[in-house]
Amino acid sequence: MTVLNGSSIALDAFGGDHAPAATVEGALEAVRKDGLEVLLVGPSRTIRRHLGRFRSLPSGLEIVEAPEIVEMDESPLVVLRKKKRSSLAICAELVRDGQAAAMVTAGNTGAAWVAAKSILGMIPGVRRPALAAILPKVGGSTLVLDVGANVECRPEHLVQFAVMGSLYAEHVLSVEHPRVGLMSVGEEDEKGGRKGRERYRILSKAGVRFIGNVEGSDVFSPRVDVVVCDGFTGNVILKVAEGLGEMIMGALLHEARQSNLYGAGLLMAKGAFQNLKRRMDYSEYGGAPLLGVNGACLISHGRSTARAIRNALRFAARFAVEGVVGRIGEMAPEVLEINETGA
Repeated sequence: MTVLNGSSIALDAFGGDHAPAATVEGALEAVRKDGLEVLLVGPSRTIRRHLGRFRSLPSGLEIVEAPEIVEMDESPLVVLRKKKRSSLAICAELVRDGQAAAMVTAGNTGAAWVAAKSILGMIPGVRRPALAAILPKVGGSTLVLDVGANVECRPEHLVQFAVMGSLYAEHVLSVEHPRVGLMSVGEEDEKGGRKGRERYRILSKAGVRFIGNVEGSDVFSPRVDVVVCDGFTGNVILKVAEGLGEMIMGALLHEARQSNLYGAGLLMAKGAFQNLKRRMDYSEYGGAPLLGVNGACLISHGRSTARAIRNALRFAARFAVEGVVGRIGEMAPEVLEINETGA
């Protein structure tokens, strides 16, 4: 994993169900084990209390005062209307002002979206931001976007999602020549009605490695690397995948308890079982990149542990150092021209 040289990652120290204990611990691990530089953003007195065992801050770790916190159940617009000095807003400001290379939060997803879009702004030429989720498959992972930022999408939005997702998969997930598929109700190019056919037509000219329509079962297959869809469909895919993963793990443990033979077999396959559990764990990749905003932003799961926070910081660093935001900006005007001319 490539790390940043002299550039910090702004971490919302009070974002998430287990913050600030998990965020502070995750930041410490990222600093000590990965050589990252982290800005812990939030009420400094509370942060220092969680760092009480240190007489001075560890090298690579700094605290940035933010007097307000956005709670998980608050309206996303609170970061603009009432809590302009929240840890979430200040993280975005640090990236905007060049004091941080990227931002990470495990807090209120809607508020993170609003803060990033309003404070960082959009990459010139990009019309909608997209939240991307990384799901496991045999031999790798599949990037699915959008998974909740946009309930309804026009064909040109999906084209930009395809370009952004392809660039992220290539430069952050190290996928060579990512294959991009359009989520539909069938593989044939005429499936999906009039809107589906229009989406297919425009995506085929987007300058990515477009393989055509894909179905839900393809998300976990080696056939495709990036799946584009509207945020409603993507969020359903994400939540079903999370629930299925938890069910599989629970079912295996349940069966092992029902029989000594099954239990012995599971014990013998302990290594494979642990590898499977790790691949299905959301914390492995730390969070979902918010693509399209004019800065590297990673939104982690609300239940993020210290391990998840550490991984989120690592992937945010890769997101920034690979210059994905700039690469998207270079391609966006070309994609818009395709959309508007119908070429």
